[in-house]
Amino acid sequence: MSKQTKDKYKENKAFFTKLKKKPPKQLDYLMQELHDNEFKKTDCLTCANCCKTTGPLFTDKDISRLSKHLKLKPQQFIQAYLRIDEDNDYVLQALPCVFLGEDNYCTVYDVRPKACREFPHTNQKKFHQITNLTMKNITICPAAYNIVEEMKKRIKV
Repeated sequence: MSKQTKDKYKENKAFFTKLKKKPPKQLDYLMQELHDNEFKKTDCLTCANCCKTTGPLFTDKDISRLSKHLKLKPQQFIQAYLRIDEDNDYVLQALPCVFLGEDNYCTVYDVRPKACREFPHTNQKKFHQITNLTMKNITICPAAYNIVEEMKKRIKV
């Protein structure tokens, strides 16, 4: 976690607590706009911190799609790459992600897990319901941090 993120933790926690109690009517539209604006100027390949420090949850559909792509049976894919975590979800056996190349490119990008496609979830519908996840993601993703900072300027809670 960066010093910048640590310094803002209490402020962000208070902001999100208020936001959850009374989310603005147009919140999802605003979040989509902020997300789109940020990712027009953010090159994830310069960072890839999400792939280096956290792993996605793998749904059955993800496992099926990836195993097919890698020409493995789903059970072979699971044995080779996944483990079951404390919440009984499939996650990567190790980090950084085994599919992350030296150049920060994802070797399975076109078939990557849903959680990877949606990260950092800043444009998700009903955004006010995932504030705990957002608090975590701003410690991982500089773009998510920037989106939240811009959001605080635009929304007065």
